[in-house]
Amino acid sequence: MTLLRSSTFKKYFLPGIVFQSVIIGGGYGTGRELVEFFLRHGPFGGLLGMLISAFIWSLVLAVSFEFARTFKAYDYRTFFKRLLGRFWVIFEIIYSIYLLIVLAVIGSAAGVLLRDNFNIPYLWGVIFMLAAVGFLTFKGSRLIENFLSIWSILLYIVYAVFLIVALIKFGPIIQKNFADSTLHSGWALGGFKYALYNLGNIATVLFCLEHIETRKEAVSAGILGGLIGIIPAFLFYISVIGVYPQVLPEELPAVFLLNKMGITPLLIIFQIVLFGTLIETGTGFIHSVNQRIQTTLETYGKKFPQWQRPLIAAAILMIALGISTFGLINLIAKGYGAASWGFFFVFILPLLTAGIYFIKHNNAS
Repeated sequence: MTLLRSSTFKKYFLPGIVFQSVIIGGGYGTGRELVEFFLRHGPFGGLLGMLISAFIWSLVLAVSFEFARTFKAYDYRTFFKRLLGRFWVIFEIIYSIYLLIVLAVIGSAAGVLLRDNFNIPYLWGVIFMLAAVGFLTFKGSRLIENFLSIWSILLYIVYAVFLIVALIKFGPIIQKNFADSTLHSGWALGGFKYALYNLGNIATVLFCLEHIETRKEAVSAGILGGLIGIIPAFLFYISVIGVYPQVLPEELPAVFLLNKMGITPLLIIFQIVLFGTLIETGTGFIHSVNQRIQTTLETYGKKFPQWQRPLIAAAILMIALGISTFGLINLIAKGYGAASWGFFFVFILPLLTAGIYFIKHNNAS
């Protein structure tokens, strides 16, 4: 816990950990996103696509963190009003739709995970996740930072074990699949789209950037954030090559791989950790909405009662629950792809043009 309270950790590592915590739930954690955007382009093509995603993440996170620091924009309403002016509401529309899709994905994943592996009714998995997200959002930023940090450290340990076991069990198969791999068309676009739609998650990271004080810290934290975000994906990706191409149609590729490994304790531990990542993602998104509401109310001299935070979480997650009936694979394949281009035009392009200009010409920077 001493590490989590240190100034260096909060400035350089916490933003990347929060970013990774939010992007991992549902699709990333289950492996479905990684299969959809990377592995379907072949083992080697997918690996190159991941490098593209990591580069774009580091670049955009670095500029975003410096923009937030420069203009003290620690919620997405303040951030995008400063970046887009009166057109900021376009981002909020896209973000709101994306938020519901992501929450639908994690709701579906939570239900499927407990139903298929623990024989717990689908609805109970969603209800348990809802209760956990409501509790964390009620407690506020500091507890959320600690929970996301601790769970991410645990996640890294489990994914490292995951890779070691995969290399022991499937080492020759992984080597052969890479050796026989050819570049399938679309690998670069897959990495580009994956990076873009995940960058909408920057809105969930803004609350923890108040610890950053200088431009060097902001840029360094952004570069580290891209690496922190991609490393667990890389560890899983190498592992899942051992069951390629059979894994391609699986709804929960991570569970499919673990079943092939045949190590029951690891399967149980991973499923517990995976369920925690769903809570991480849901908490990050709901907290970003709560922070946006709080800032708006403060503008009008009003306060945001603490007890209303879990109620907002419950309302949003119940709407997402209805969307989750479309299924995990369809939500990721279609919903996320569409969101990618929305974020590109209303966030990435303005940030890397007007955003850099505003930073450069701001007297307070």
